[in-house]
Amino acid sequence: MLEYKPELKIDLEQERNEILNAFKGLLRALKNRTREDTSLIRKAFDMALEAHKDMRRKSGEPYIYHPIAVARICAEEMGLGATAVVCALLHDTVEDTHITLEDVEDLFGPRVRLIIDGLTKIPEVFDENASIQAENFRKMILTISDDLRVVLIKLADRLHNMRTLGSMRADKQLKIASETKFLYAPLAHRLGLYSIKTELEDLSMMYCEPEVYRDIETKLKSTADVRNRFIRRFMAPIRETLLHEGYIFDIKARTKSISSIWRKMQTKAIPFEEVFDVFAIRIILETPIELEKPDCWRIYSIVTDFYQPSPERLRDWVSTPRANGYESLHTTVMSPQGRWVEVQIRSKRMDEIAEKGLAAHYKYKESKGEDSKLDRWIAEIRDLLDNPEASAMDFVNDFKLNLFNDEIYVFTPKGELRVLPIGATILDFAYDIHSDIGNKCIGAKVNNRLMPLSYQLKNGDQLEIITSSKQKPNEEWLKFVVSARAKQRIKASLNDERKVIAMDGKEILERKFKQFNVRMNSDNISFLEKYFHVPSATELYFRIAKAKIDLAKLRELEVIGGILQLVKKETVKKIKTYQAEDKFVGIDTKSDTILIGDDFKGFDYQMAKCCNPIPGDKVFGFITISEGIKVHRNNCPNAVHLMSKYAYRCIKARWKSEKLVERVAAIKIVGIDQLGLVNKLTEIISNQNNVNMKSISFETEDGVFEGKIKVMVYDTGHLEQLTRKFEEVEGVQRVTRWDTETGEVIE
Repeated sequence: MLEYKPELKIDLEQERNEILNAFKGLLRALKNRTREDTSLIRKAFDMALEAHKDMRRKSGEPYIYHPIAVARICAEEMGLGATAVVCALLHDTVEDTHITLEDVEDLFGPRVRLIIDGLTKIPEVFDENASIQAENFRKMILTISDDLRVVLIKLADRLHNMRTLGSMRADKQLKIASETKFLYAPLAHRLGLYSIKTELEDLSMMYCEPEVYRDIETKLKSTADVRNRFIRRFMAPIRETLLHEGYIFDIKARTKSISSIWRKMQTKAIPFEEVFDVFAIRIILETPIELEKPDCWRIYSIVTDFYQPSPERLRDWVSTPRANGYESLHTTVMSPQGRWVEVQIRSKRMDEIAEKGLAAHYKYKESKGEDSKLDRWIAEIRDLLDNPEASAMDFVNDFKLNLFNDEIYVFTPKGELRVLPIGATILDFAYDIHSDIGNKCIGAKVNNRLMPLSYQLKNGDQLEIITSSKQKPNEEWLKFVVSARAKQRIKASLNDERKVIAMDGKEILERKFKQFNVRMNSDNISFLEKYFHVPSATELYFRIAKAKIDLAKLRELEVIGGILQLVKKETVKKIKTYQAEDKFVGIDTKSDTILIGDDFKGFDYQMAKCCNPIPGDKVFGFITISEGIKVHRNNCPNAVHLMSKYAYRCIKARWKSEKLVERVAAIKIVGIDQLGLVNKLTEIISNQNNVNMKSISFETEDGVFEGKIKVMVYDTGHLEQLTRKFEEVEGVQRVTRWDTETGEVIE
């Protein structure tokens, strides 16, 4: 986000005063600081100010505003202390300026150096097919067991970048927003930083789905007054009773975030007006830690004296906190107006941990086992880092599994509680206890009933694992385990087995090389890797041992001085094979744009089948390994995955409006079943709009019909014209475009 602009004509004196005011604001945000803290922070500020003096952000403002803002987020929104503030001020100095890690250590000590090192991106010297962001993400997580503040400062850095993303190019906005949604928002959730997680999700949506975001934002503003009046009336009797009982409390109404409202609209396939839990009411008590649990249940009793609760929607995270330390008592009650309302009851301590997550760990680490929760999560991350052979992308995928949103609680035979991700199986539980038990597991007694490895566990299950010394992991296991720990351990075991088999393959190859007078050296092995199209020597040996590679083909090669070479007549053909991965040389993904309808530098491109873009949709191109360039919608279900993990293979694209080409679009129609309704809809398609229909299907249940129609249209305008006609038909309640791949509604 930075560039150098020393030529700008600005009032330097005024700018320096504004920078000093921003720094004073940072100091005010850091409460309970000592004189020594202030001195260290001032020293870090002076160092950062001097190092970044000639740098400016894309917005044109001095770069120093960014580290100050990141430091303020750490202090004000995360509650971190002076060390984190110092590191936040210096977090870009080693990467972007002349300052070294040794300079940092000399002035601020080894702890600050360790954190800055974790925050500094690695040089771009790795496998060209790996995602740069994946490597950077892994390096950051490597430091998590040394100091959690590395990740917290990185999240603060990402949050400020997202808040100031408006000054970036549109394609960069999409890529950064997609990456944030894919990795950083789930990471914030896993650390219990709910307010930051929510803001990251909302900001990501603002750039990935701008029209939908603005539409929901407008509707929330227009309904705010009605919502506030309802909340005041709802809380009046509860407030009066709490005051009468002598409780010290605060009541807040929390409006659901735009991104979570949109998620609910998508998963339930409902419009905004049918999302009833748009807000939740939070009652926060000031009470001693030993009275927290009984007081929360007393408040629950008061609330349910006035309003009828839903037993299915009671969530007791006071007795059993979530894995990230979240504690709260949630209930959903029916208001006199016939509307469900969620009420959250918690202490002031619980609320701070809920808002600041494990960042509040430093303040409350002596209470209620917070240390053990943090240590448990760090132990899970160490498990992932134990596998040095995993690629950066494998690490990111496995790490994301560890960011599960929901947990289940199960018990060992002795009654020990274990927390697992929702969807976990017996095998996940076995690996959670110990790797050896997982590797030898053949089943379990669940609540005294014998169950297979793939059985999905439920809350409250009690398990006794059954093992066998003859059992060993196989590839099928990876299909039904969901925890990152289990996946990593199974992969490690399979890799160990492959290595043993590969040693046999290596011996076979050595004997074959002797037969043909070929040297057993790295050049010849690399040659065979390319010749047989395998990614590594281990894979080559493994396939030889499994007879998947025919070593008789060595007769087709020349041997000169013990070195393998291609036969001359095949040289041209083989060179083409080696260059297959380089066939997209000449494309600049940063500056090139595909104009759909025109030739693009002689390269093939086609519409992605997963989202079927039509003219009018916002789109981008993705360079595949073997199928040319695929054009996807910006809101394609795969877009976040592609833009965040493979940004270097994404390219801008737009439609050439002059050329009209019919493309497939899918429409979902929901309404009240009536006689002749299908005839009316097909008549609109065939007669009134001259649209070709590809397929049509209707289902009816209890008087409600759902129809799915695939039609050929020219662009989004043509499609909107057709949907408006459908909406005019009596009995039709909702018409939406839908995704044929995922079944999700497309807005």
